[in-house]
Amino acid sequence: MSEHPVVLITGALTGIGRAAAFAFAHEHARVVVSGRRAEEGEQLAAELRALGSEAEFVQADVRLEDSVRELVDRTVARFGRLDVAVNSAGTEGESGPVTELTPERYAAVFDTNVLGTVLSMKHEMRVMLAQRSGSIVNISSTMGSRGAPNVSLYVASKHAVEGLTRSAAIEGAASGVRVNAVAPGPVETAMLQRLTGNEERKAVFLASVPLKRAGTPEEIADAIVFVASGKASFFTGEILRVNGGKTAS
Repeated sequence: MSEHPVVLITGALTGIGRAAAFAFAHEHARVVVSGRRAEEGEQLAAELRALGSEAEFVQADVRLEDSVRELVDRTVARFGRLDVAVNSAGTEGESGPVTELTPERYAAVFDTNVLGTVLSMKHEMRVMLAQRSGSIVNISSTMGSRGAPNVSLYVASKHAVEGLTRSAAIEGAASGVRVNAVAPGPVETAMLQRLTGNEERKAVFLASVPLKRAGTPEEIADAIVFVASGKASFFTGEILRVNGGKTAS
């Protein structure tokens, strides 16, 4: 990887994606941040540039192939290559039992979490395979390897992300393209607040974590930077679980 790698991050405007953008900026990367809200995106890019990073915002919707294609092409047009892609765009969807699921609820989750990952990898790998190098980091979840009540669509979507990660890793290996996933446990983000609903339920949930706390977005971002880097050069097709021991037992 170059001294100033070109890093593309989807879902960069909040939570883990935003923390990853700052983490890569601190590593002197050239960063393209993406999301659906232009004003927030331009503000983030300005904050990254204030740190000394070459940074750009490109508005995109990962559910739409033309939008993803343009995002990747604009990244390459701006910086000449694509070294790292972090596919962080995701949603938890609406909670409820399986008996209440609808095609609309399915689409609301899978179009972003699964189709969005598929389209992102398709166009990221198009560039990386041609340059014969690159590192893709998808964002899974502790729920990518286990079940949970009332969030079956989110759980299923993250299982799908892990399957896509392993399969794409095999396809990219001969060309020097690595594909991995980072699977966070509970992290102090707005999504955790929405999933738990209130502080009492959140406290009960966190009591089940061996480290007895939620992670921070910055802790997950550090793991993403490591997996993307040359320090993990023999690491592909793997799921790095960063969850305070949640899946240890």
